Amino acid sequence: MLGLVGGSDFNIVLGRLQRYVLKSSATRLTNSTHNFQRAQLSSQTTLYRHNTSTHKTGPLTHPQQTFWRSSCPLSLPLITQRALLSHGSNTSTAKIKLRTRLAVTLLFGGSILSAWWYMHNEKEQEHRRQRIEQLKQVAVGQGDFSLLDHRGHRRTKKDFLGSWVLLYFGFTHCPDICPDELDKLSAVVATLDKDPSLPAVQPLFVTVDPERDDVASLEKYVKDFHPRLIGLTGTPEEVKMAGKDFRVYASPGPKDDDGDYIVDHTILIYLVSPDGLFLDYYNRMKNDVQIAESIRNHMKNYVKLPN
Repeated sequence: MLGLVGGSDFNIVLGRLQRYVLKSSATRLTNSTHNFQRAQLSSQTTLYRHNTSTHKTGPLTHPQQTFWRSSCPLSLPLITQRALLSHGSNTSTAKIKLRTRLAVTLLFGGSILSAWWYMHNEKEQEHRRQRIEQLKQVAVGQGDFSLLDHRGHRRTKKDFLGSWVLLYFGFTHCPDICPDELDKLSAVVATLDKDPSLPAVQPLFVTVDPERDDVASLEKYVKDFHPRLIGLTGTPEEVKMAGKDFRVYASPGPKDDDGDYIVDHTILIYLVSPDGLFLDYYNRMKNDVQIAESIRNHMKNYVKLPN
């Protein structure tokens, strides 16, 4: 119920009434347009007219009278009525705008992610190229070799290009270290063979004791390890050149009464890429699981050298 108002308070009352109507309409935004129209009609109240001649108040005439239509236009503002009637269309427009913003956000985010992924790949490729250049400067395994395999066939480094190679230098009369390292090498190759997505690895065994390790000795010796293991031997000079290319140290010790001796040599397993480039080495502290994982990563990151 609207109370008594003076002439000076008319604008204040009018503002309060408009705010009240706007607040009431906001609580009904989820209803249909028909409900908003009913809310508009039910929100109208009985109005009173001020008696300017006697300063007494009395009830206003029916809202259809002239004073209701002209002097006190306190019905809902036209803009409010339009807002209520167009609520449904505004909601649809808001949904469209939301979908548009979502699509733009996804498109922008996808572009940022694609750019990041491209830059990341470029950085990885550059790192690999730098790594290859560094390995080339190391000059390990850069040369060629020409040796006889355990079947008496002449083999050179070119015969193994295109294949991943695990290479070990040792001798057949080694009491424990060489057999242990070849067992580990064989286990690595067997582990990698279980993954069909990986290329096969070729294991090689190069003797550092050519005086005792001839073709027949190697043929018998390699049977105790991986079936793809190839034994290589040659003249002392050929064996020395092959070892020098990989910076392998080998020095025969003194002979005992039976003519037996031990060869002191480098104990490393070398990884060679399909390009014939030395990539990594593994000492006795690395087990077969660690070596297999390292080789798997090298294969994953491998970049073929341009011809």
